[in-house]
Order: sequence, then structure tokens, then C-alpha cells
Amino acid sequence: MIFEVETQRNLLAAPQAAHQRVEIYSGVARLARTVWASEVRPSGSRPRTAVMICHPTANFMGHYALAGLAGRGLAGVGLTTRYVGNDTSLILENCLLDMGAMVAHLRSVGYERVVVVGNSGGASIVPYYQAQAQSPSVSNPPGGGPDLTAAGLEPADAVAMLNAHPSRARLSSEWLDPAIVDEHQPFERNPALDMYDRLNGPPYSPEFVSAYRSAQLERNRRITRWAEAQLAALVSSGHRPAGLDDLTFVVQGTMADLRFLDGSIDPSDRVLGTTPWGTPDVGDYLPAGIGRCSTLRSWINQWSVDRTLGDSLRWLPEVEVPVGIISPTADPLVMPQMGQQMYDSAAKAVRALYQAKGANHYFEGQPEILDAALDWLAGWIESSLGSAH
Repeated sequence: MIFEVETQRNLLAAPQAAHQRVEIYSGVARLARTVWASEVRPSGSRPRTAVMICHPTANFMGHYALAGLAGRGLAGVGLTTRYVGNDTSLILENCLLDMGAMVAHLRSVGYERVVVVGNSGGASIVPYYQAQAQSPSVSNPPGGGPDLTAAGLEPADAVAMLNAHPSRARLSSEWLDPAIVDEHQPFERNPALDMYDRLNGPPYSPEFVSAYRSAQLERNRRITRWAEAQLAALVSSGHRPAGLDDLTFVVQGTMADLRFLDGSIDPSDRVLGTTPWGTPDVGDYLPAGIGRCSTLRSWINQWSVDRTLGDSLRWLPEVEVPVGIISPTADPLVMPQMGQQMYDSAAKAVRALYQAKGANHYFEGQPEILDAALDWLAGWIESSLGSAH
């Protein structure tokens, strides 16, 4: 389905509202008040449809799908939010504002239709964005954040998921290491809840899996309770500097999902014992690991399974535009069951599910599988919205 066309790459800059709080280190970025994206489209023409790929923190300016989308007659747009490369102080609702700025910009430069795609962790924000653009309801986000009822977000014309898990908070809960018994002593471990202790498996017994999952959820809730108590104490303290209303902390042990080592749990074609960050036992403590550093407010907002609003399974039932889901079968991070959950949740939408057979998380070393997935995506967009040209 690839067209033989030359492509061009452009830098897109959308005006951004002033930051309400100091959440990123760079004063240059804050004062620029600009949302950036990379646009790849056929040379000499603008298609009718822009496909904007989104994630809360990933730099998608060079996303692997942009050129392939352009080769299929679409414009591929890789978005970066204000939190690019650093989710320490991330507030998900600010990502929605950044998405809204770029959607409005794409329409202003001539795109008739915009498809928003949640890639990987992007599913935490894409259905949330669409639901709030259709019928805004969130005025006071958990942990603090912008009033979305006053944001004026423009709805997209379709929503898609690409190798996506339903929620950063759900992922955090299912990856948290419950063997850590003291948040300040990461190597003091409870052997009865240690997935890396060979006495426990793999394979893991049903009893161990049940106890393990319960302990993971409790650890997520324990950190949330602590963060809320710390935030309340900070805000009420008479000794803090005026204007200081948040603090940073470290979470160790964030890559301990039983599915990394036991293929009988949520079976798929994944390779066991490996992740994009190396072996899971190293990733569990890697300084660059997921959710490693957080502020009190950000934990409550994006990682707390009970507090966050960034959950596709919460918002997909409200999405009314077409929903397409590309679900990989060999991804160590995203299980096929996750794609099915999102498909089942999109009950109001005209929906479609594609299983990318053998796909890993980034289609690394898999050009043919990526081509097939992009063929499906382009075909789904055409059947849902009409020709891209």
C-alpha cells in the first residue's frame, strides 16, 4: 500500500498557554510557550489527514512510523509535550493542553482531519483527551492541574492505539516490586514475595501470583497514602519557603512484573527475560527506569492506580469517534489482552482491532511487520474517514 512519493519533514510549532507552575527545569522551554512536533508528509502537497502520535514524555519527533505514514499518503506528526524526556513532575492534564494546542494548529494550517494515536503510554492521554474535548468534565485533577472544562480542546476525528497499555498507573501497579519492604532500603527484600528468588519460580504458582498481585496493589496504595500525607504536611507547614508546594522522591523496584519471566501468565509470543531496558532484574533498579523519580503531586496524578484520571479504560466508553487498536503479540510490555480490554471498552465507537503478529514493542528489526501494521492503520483511516487525498 506504500505510495512511491518523496517526503518532506517540517518542524511544527504551536502556541502554548503560559505554564501555571514551574514543572520543568528549562526556563527557555517555559518562556517559549511552544508545543513542538515533527511533520512528515508527501513533498509538494498537504494530505487531508494528519496522524498525530502522542505520549506523555517520549520524544516522537523521530518516530519510526512517520515516514511510513507519509508513504501511504498521510501526514505523520510526532508530538512532544512539555515533559519530553522527563516525567518527574508530570501532570497528565497538561499533556492534554499540549495535544490540544497541536490539534488546533494542524487544523489552522489546512488539515481537514486529525487522527490522534496513543503509542505505548500514550493510551493514558489519548482517550482522555478525546473524552474531554467532546464533553469536558474535569475541573480539579488529582494532585492539581488545569481546569479542562475551560480548556476548549478540539476533538479529533478518530482515535487509535499503537502497541499501547491502558494506563501508566495500571502499569506501575503491575510492575511494582512488592518484595521491597522499606522504601529507603531497596535491597532489604521479603523473600516470600520475590519474583527473582528461584524458590518462588518461574513458573509461579496460582497462590504466589494472587499474593504477589495483592501486595503490588497495596504498595501502590501505600506510596499514594504517604504522598498525600506528605503533601498535606507540606502545604500546611509554617516552615516551608513561600511558594513551595511539592517535593521529589525516588521509587525503587519498578520492573517486577511476573509476566517478564512466566509465559503462562497472559500468554503471548513474547520473549521471556528481556525488556527494552535489559533484563528485568536490572531494570527493577536502573536509574533510568520507569517511574523512578516523582514528585508528590505527580505520583498522585499519574502513578496512583486509585487517583489518576489517565486511564484509557475509564474514557474509552465515552469516545464516540472511530477507534482503532493495533495490538502486538510479541511485546514483553504490552500483552494482547490489553488491546482486547481497550477494544471492549470502546462500546460507543465504531471500533476495530488488529493483531500485529510477532510485533515487539518498537517493531525493532521488523520492517515487514511494521509495514503490515501501517497498511492496516492507513486502511482503517480510509474506511473510517474517507480518502486521505
